[in-house]
This record gives sequence, C-alpha cells and structure tokens, in this order.
Amino acid sequence: MNNKKTIMSGLKTKDFDFDLPEELIAQTPANKRGEDRLLVLDRITGEYTDTLISKFVNLIDSDSVLVVNNSKVRKARVYATSETGGKVEFLFLEEMDDHSWNCMVTKAKKQRIGKKYTFEDNIEGEIIGQKEDGTKYVKFSKEISEDWFLKFGHVPLPPYIKREDEFRDESRYQTVYAKNEGSVAAPTAGLHFTKQILEQIKAKGVTIVEVTLHVGMGTFMPVRAENLDDHDMHWERYSIAPEVAQIINNAKKEGRKIVATGTTSIRTLESAVTEEGILPAGLGRTNLFIKPGYKFQIVDQLLTNFHTPESTLMVLVSAFATKESIFKAYKHAVDEKYRFFSYGDAMFIK
Repeated sequence: MNNKKTIMSGLKTKDFDFDLPEELIAQTPANKRGEDRLLVLDRITGEYTDTLISKFVNLIDSDSVLVVNNSKVRKARVYATSETGGKVEFLFLEEMDDHSWNCMVTKAKKQRIGKKYTFEDNIEGEIIGQKEDGTKYVKFSKEISEDWFLKFGHVPLPPYIKREDEFRDESRYQTVYAKNEGSVAAPTAGLHFTKQILEQIKAKGVTIVEVTLHVGMGTFMPVRAENLDDHDMHWERYSIAPEVAQIINNAKKEGRKIVATGTTSIRTLESAVTEEGILPAGLGRTNLFIKPGYKFQIVDQLLTNFHTPESTLMVLVSAFATKESIFKAYKHAVDEKYRFFSYGDAMFIK
C-alpha cells in the first residue's frame, strides 16, 4: 500500500486551465496506429520541436530502459434493465473479495440500495451499498467472468468521445502489448506503439520492461476541489515483477535513463520506490498525486498524451517539466492543431 506523501502545493485547480477548441478533441484514432504527431519538449530548456511518433526511436538513448503498462482494458461498460423497465448503464470498476463489484452507475442518485436489475445472460444484480464518491456495490446472482464482459460489454470510451463504441475500438483502444485485464480506461501513451516501432526501439539497444497499473475511475472524475491539496486521489492497483525491478535498479545505478510510457507507468514507479531510491518488486495500491515540487526518484523521461484542462494528469506533467514550459508547449500544440486526449497525438518530455 502506498502512503507516500506529496508536498503541500498551495496551487489552485484553475491554475491548470487552458483554452482548448472542441474540434481538437480526437473522436477517432489515426487511420493507422503509429501515424500520430509527436511534440518533443526539453524539460530543462523548455524548447520544443515537432516530429512524428514514428521517429521516436531516434529520440531515445540506446542504453535506456523503456517502461510500459501492460494493463488491458476490460469491456467494462454494461447495460441492464431496472425493475421499472428503464435502461441503466454500469461501469464495472473493481471486483471485491466476495465477488460483488464496485460500479459507476448512470443517474446514480436514483439507483438506491436494494434496487435490482437484470443483466445479459439472465444475471440478476442488486445494489448492496455505496461509497462516498457515489459509486455502488453490486451483488450478482452469478460470478461475473471475463468471457461475460467480452460477450456483453462495451469498450469504456472516455466521456469526451461523443459517439458509441465501434468494432475497431476493441483493438485500437488497447495497446499492442496489453495482457492483464483490469483497466476501465486505456494507458493511452502506449496506444501509439506498433510492434514494428517497438522492434526498432529494441534493435537500438533499449531494454523494454512491463509493469501493470489498472487504470481506475479517477480517469473519468474531474477535480472538484478549488485547491489541489484538497483533492482526494483515487486508488489504483499495480504490480512490478522482480526481474523488472532489478533491471530498473541496475540502470539507475549505472546512470542510464528510465523512460516512462504514460502517466500510469510514472505513477507506478514513483509510488513503489523507497526513500533510498530503490524500486522493490511486488503488488501495491497507490493514490499518489504528483504535483509541482515533487522530486522524481526513478523516471527521467516521459512519453505522454495531451491532457484535459484542470486534470490531475495536467498537474503531473507540469511537475515533471515546469508549468511554464508545459503551458507554452500546449499553446503551440493548440496553434498547430495537434489532436488531444486519448486518441490524440503524443508528447515526449526529455
């Protein structure tokens, strides 16, 4: 469990707002995976250049370690019929020890404890409790299997994608190395990698390692607190294999760069690291909120997408570079009509 404390920042949520034209929010992926644009930002000088994700191999040092998140997106959005005949949408977030599930539910205030629902395959569900954040605990008449999600679930596209999920989303809203089911949103920086790009990176001498962090509901939840210090960060589960921890620890000792693919990879590594700078293997849970002033112990470079205004991810990248350089780079991205968010273009902070 992660109890790491971040420094009090005194920052306001509105400090991380910026103007984003709606037409720049990507509603579909690029025609082909690996064809997106890439904005390269030097975190020391604040200088930036435009290139393509296909050229990423030229930007990464040959002896570095590239860390990717292999969590797989579950088709976690499922429809049910209420006792009164209404259609209700459930987003399955996490399975509990008793095989009940913590779910986000549409029209949450109406979905009270004791209400029953009929799901596909004649499975009955009943709300048996709720959390302070409004999510519900739902008990089912049968254990829910991954096959059931595959058959009856929908891809949980983020709310800013204003369309229903399509067949192509089943593969495109998933990294090519996804293997451990459990996320309700894709670790989107990894969506840019094709098998060919990864092979080119390996051929250059870069070591690629995998960690797992299951992306939770925090991805969908806006920061409602006026002050960032008052925001309660959501908890997410992660795991780091012993051989991965060893590779990263050796690289740090030898002064080689650790490159995180996405904010999920960076939060996994920075959550697990000890005060002595050693990365242990194992399972954990984290609610680490990285804000400006945070001292990064593991990660040297970051490949990431463009994030939503006033989000915890916008705060994280502003901590990794500086708020000033991030906002200048984002203004350039808007001016140059980069595509934003999950299906959008990428940024490499080096």
